[in-house]
Amino acid sequence: MTPDIVVDVGNTAIKWGRCAAGRVTEVCSLPPDDANAWDEQTHRWELSSPRMWVVAGVHPQRRTSFVEYAQNRGDSVHVLITASSLPLRVLLEKPDHAGIDRLLDAVAANSRRAAGRAAVIVDAGSAVTVDALDENGAFLGGAILPGLRLMAAALHEHTALLPQIDVPRARPEWPGKSTIGAMEAGIFWAVAGGVWASIDNYEVETAGLPQVFLTGGDGPLLHEVLPEAELWPTMTLEGIRLSAEALP
Repeated sequence: MTPDIVVDVGNTAIKWGRCAAGRVTEVCSLPPDDANAWDEQTHRWELSSPRMWVVAGVHPQRRTSFVEYAQNRGDSVHVLITASSLPLRVLLEKPDHAGIDRLLDAVAANSRRAAGRAAVIVDAGSAVTVDALDENGAFLGGAILPGLRLMAAALHEHTALLPQIDVPRARPEWPGKSTIGAMEAGIFWAVAGGVWASIDNYEVETAGLPQVFLTGGDGPLLHEVLPEAELWPTMTLEGIRLSAEALP
C-alpha cells in the first residue's frame, strides 16, 4: 500500500506527512479538532480527491473523527491499530497494549538502526517514552514518564503557591535562582535524568552503547543534553509510511 498522506493523531495536535519518492517530504501540525484548519491544509497542499490516507494515533476519538472527515472527502483511509499489522516483532505479553506511536517509532528506527546493534527510542511529547530494541530489532518495551507540560501542570494544580509556567525553551540554569527558575530546572532535569537513567540501564544490559533516536515536540530541547542521539522529527510519520508500504 502506497499512502499519499500519513497522519499521526496525538493528544495535543494532529500531524500530517506528505509522501513522495519513498519518504515523508512535507510535514504540518494542525489542531486536533478543527476541520476548517484541515480544509485549509488540503487546499494548501492541493489535495484533490481521491487520495490514500494512512492514519494512526493515541487518541481514539479524534482518530475516528479524522477518519470520518477524510472519508467524507471521498478519500480512502486505512487505520493502523494493532501490533500485528506492523512489520515489527513485539516481545511483550500483550503487544496491542503498547501505544501504537511507540511501535511505529520502532518500525522507523529499524530502517536506520545499524545491523546487530541495539537501540533506544526517546519520544518527548505530552508523555515521554523511552523504549528499547534488541540487536535484532525486536521491541522490548521501556518506560513512560510525564512530559514537561504535564509536570508543569501537576506542580501548579497540586500545590497552593506554585504558578503555572511555560515549558523552558532552552536548557535551564541550575540551580534555579527563583521559584520559576527552580521549577523549570526541576521539570527539565527530571525528564532528562529519567531518559539518561533508562539509556544507562539498557547500556548495562546490552554491554554496549545502544543507538539512540530522539523525536517528539520536545525532542530539540532534550537534544541539548543528548547530543549522541539522532534527532528525527518525522520519525513517527515515517513509521506509519513504512508500515503502510509493508502491507499487502
